[in-house]
Parts: sequence; structure tokens; C-alpha cells
Amino acid sequence: MRTRLATTLLATLFGSAGLLSLAACGSGSDAGDPGAAPTPAAGGKVAVVASTDVYGSIASAVGGDRVEVTSLIDSPNADPHEYEATPADAATVSRAALVVVNGGGYDDFASRLVESSGSKATVIDAVQLSGLPGVPEAGHGGASSPLDPAGEEHGEFNEHVWYGLPTVRTVADEIAKDLGAADPAGAATYTANARRFGTGLDGLQQKVDAIKAAHAGQRIAVTEPVPLFLTEAAGLQNATPGEFSEAVEEGTDPPAAVLAAMLDVVQGADPVKALVTNGQTESPSTQRVEDAARAKGLPVVEVSETLPDGVDSYVAWQGAQLDALAGALDGAA
Repeated sequence: MRTRLATTLLATLFGSAGLLSLAACGSGSDAGDPGAAPTPAAGGKVAVVASTDVYGSIASAVGGDRVEVTSLIDSPNADPHEYEATPADAATVSRAALVVVNGGGYDDFASRLVESSGSKATVIDAVQLSGLPGVPEAGHGGASSPLDPAGEEHGEFNEHVWYGLPTVRTVADEIAKDLGAADPAGAATYTANARRFGTGLDGLQQKVDAIKAAHAGQRIAVTEPVPLFLTEAAGLQNATPGEFSEAVEEGTDPPAAVLAAMLDVVQGADPVKALVTNGQTESPSTQRVEDAARAKGLPVVEVSETLPDGVDSYVAWQGAQLDALAGALDGAA
């Protein structure tokens, strides 16, 4: 599996020591290396850094106006697969009291920034918190498992855990706990905010349950495994050849036979009900599959790895995506 976010520039900035994996990742961990203690953000707010705006939006929902959140990746035009850390990112991380990362090899650049900057920030690692089977060891970028928890059969853990609502709830609760430790005066506020955020997740779960009630067992295809935690929870079956989605995620062209198998999934005698694509990555192979699906009359649902323009709420973002998926399946029924 490709390590998802590039760290080329980071190696230049910090040398070989900066490329060490974060030994103390996971919930409530302290980087523990020598360095300046975290300093309050402007206005005395708690400084929080998130690897992407997905986790930044969760931290903002829990922290409210007592925190200042910086998301290192905060644009739908930024390809998370190609991100390179900057000196400004390192400075931002060095001042943080709390850093929230996805983990699992997806955003190693963020964990390495913590390590290299000597930050004393607490690090929340969503993958390590998830409790999912096949989770890679802390600081490692992938793990083999017979079948990952989102239905991929190519032996790699699906690191897109922010599409799993139980994991997101756990992360939000952990953020509340760690913010309360950093800012005891705000502990009750953080707990209340996390509870309110959890109510929003309950609403998303209702949407998932409605899809499951109407469409359980129906087959879909995906260009990448990004949404599989959510689609599996909705009772949908992933019919994508594992070799196809793996090649796309790796940034390589699938073999001709694999592409042909994928095309048969969307335009053969027994096509899937919908195709779900990652709107932030495209290749000739994925475009060919999308074109074939549209020619067959299949609905195409676009998802993303970061928040769209004009959206700063995790709940609103996922709600819109679930509505689009439900609409596509209802129309295909």
C-alpha cells in the first residue's frame, strides 16, 4: 500500500532523525522529546493541529470557541496523497497542545512533524483508537490482514477510518478528554460539545440505517476504498475487484485484465446499482470506468477525502454524501 502523504520535503528539513516514526502515537500520548512546551494560541485558546480538515472540523466541534484549530490540509484541491509538509507546518505543530492524526500510514507526515519538532503535544491517532481488526502497529504504514474491516480482500488495512461513525465518535470523545486535561476550566464544555456532536452522528447513523433497510445486499462498485466503512455499515456489498481499487490507491494502472473485470462490474449483464468515486483523484482507468457506468445509466456518487468548499461541518458533509448515495440507490431500485 502506498504511504499516502509524501514526506520528501520533511526529510530535507529535519534530516534522517526526522524520519523516525512517532513512538508514542495513540490516544493521550505525549511526544516526550525535548522541546518547548506548547504555548497557548492567540487569546489564550488551546492550540490544536489536525492533519486534515476532516479531523479539524471534529476538533472545532468539540473545542468550540476555547480552541484554535489549524488543519494542515484544508482545501479540496489539495491531493492528500501528494502532500508535502512545509517549515510553516513544523512551526505550527511545535506550538500545539493537541495534534489529531488519522494514522495507519495515511498521514505519517503529521506524526513525523511532531517527532521532528520536539513538540510536547498530545497526539490522538484515529486508527489506533478505532479498535478495528488488522490495525497496523503505531508508526507503521500498513498491515496485512486476511480481510480488512471494510470488505477489502487485498490484505491491506483500510486506513480511511473517518468514514466509520463509531471511530469518529471515539475520536471526538478522546478530543474532549484531552482538551479537558489541557484546559481543566473548559472540561465540562468540551464534554457537552462532544455529546452534541454525538447527537449529530446519531442523525448520520439514522441515514445509514435507512439505506440498509431499503437496499441491504445490493451491489455497488468503488474506484477506491475511501467510503467502504460507511457503505458496509449500510449493508451494501462491494463488487469491485480488489486488484482494481488497490492499483488506483497505489497510483498505478491496473492490468488490462483487471480493468476489463471492473468494466464488466459496471456494464456487464448484471451491473452494480451505483458507482462511488473519489472526486479528489482521477486516472485514465477511473475515468474509463466512470464513463462506462454513465453510458450504462448507472448513478455515479462522488465522495471526497477532505471537506468540500464552503463546508466546515463533518456532520453536514457526511449527511450530504449519504443523501446522494441514498438518492442514487433509490433511483436505481
